[in-house]
Amino acid sequence: MSRDEGGDYHERMARSRSVRVTGRSTFRDRHGRGLRSSAAGPHLPFLQTRIDLFDDIVGAAAQYLRELWPDDLADVTFEVAGLPGEGSDGLVRYRVDARRRSIVLYRLPIERLAKPREPRGTQDAAWDHRMTIEGYVFRAVGELIGRDPWDLAPDRYRDR
Repeated sequence: MSRDEGGDYHERMARSRSVRVTGRSTFRDRHGRGLRSSAAGPHLPFLQTRIDLFDDIVGAAAQYLRELWPDDLADVTFEVAGLPGEGSDGLVRYRVDARRRSIVLYRLPIERLAKPREPRGTQDAAWDHRMTIEGYVFRAVGELIGRDPWDLAPDRYRDR
């Protein structure tokens, strides 16, 4: 729980520490007026944005793969950025740096260029969105450690 300026307490979801967010600030301070209040009001939990949801899905997938492949992924860092920087070849969805042992996933190309199979707002659309993001995490990890992404967790999607 955290206390805001008015003394009210707010619950915050714990963010996964296995993913580092790059390229954006962690708070909003428009024109020096201080932090903005929650859109849901002081007595309701904070709304989860698309950015938070993306970070949480990447963090959960990274943690899952670290548990399955602890020796191969112990020193790998996972990062999330909005878009690739200048000088990148085309519009990439992730970047793997084997020398630095890091994976950078680009949120906007992954979310905006994916073709959803289900209409938005349905439960299957949320599942499809999660599988799209996890799929890119699996592809990036597979490329880093030299394995097929389907071999990383063969039983992951059997129950669905």
